[in-house]
Amino acid sequence: MTPSGGADRIDGRASDENGAYLKARVRTAPEDGKANAALCALIAKAFGVAKSRVSVARGMTARMKLLEIEGASTADIAAFIARFEERQ
Repeated sequence: MTPSGGADRIDGRASDENGAYLKARVRTAPEDGKANAALCALIAKAFGVAKSRVSVARGMTARMKLLEIEGASTADIAAFIARFEERQ
């Protein structure tokens, strides 16, 4: 995630040695967890679930985060990530 990124959007998909991930940016500055909340809201909207079902499971202060979507299967999440074009 890129905080203070000028827009709330998913910039595409990328991959590394750990697998595929989404690249996202939010307008909100990284203070008091507000950027994390904005990221969760962005992902919830794109995934089609309530904001309360998306949370940061790991990486609260890091750019690379692991999000948890309550009730979503691994296959659901993989299909969601696959919808986005891979960008480097």
